[in-house]
Amino acid sequence: MLIGFGILFFILAKFAWPVITKMIAEREKFIQQQLTEAENVRQEMKNLKSEHHQLLIEAKYERDKILADARKMVEKMNNNAKLRREKETDAMMAETRAAIENEKMKALTEIKNEIANLSIDVAEKILREELKESSRQEDIIHKWVEELKT
Repeated sequence: MLIGFGILFFILAKFAWPVITKMIAEREKFIQQQLTEAENVRQEMKNLKSEHHQLLIEAKYERDKILADARKMVEKMNNNAKLRREKETDAMMAETRAAIENEKMKALTEIKNEIANLSIDVAEKILREELKESSRQEDIIHKWVEELKT
């Protein structure tokens, strides 16, 4: 039995043991490669996560920048519209003031003309009343001539 065990051990040691150790070494190499690949994948995932985080930060920055630019543009457009409205309002006010001034001058001119006409009518009536007598007419004419000479 010992001899059978020795023969079996020798056969196993000669033929089976190298194959078994080779398979174990290959399996160990395969597992090591898988662990290395897993570590590489983990590192890649970490890098991708870092890149993703960086891209997310950049996207937020760009979004904030675009929103800020849009706000500035809207504010500028509002300011331009306000300035345009103010200019139009000022122009309309100036036109209205000019029209009011023209109407005022027209009304004053009409009033002056009316007063002049009324004054002429009154003067005419007074002169007619005064000049009914011919002696009075002569006195007034002499008086005016004297005033013109001096």
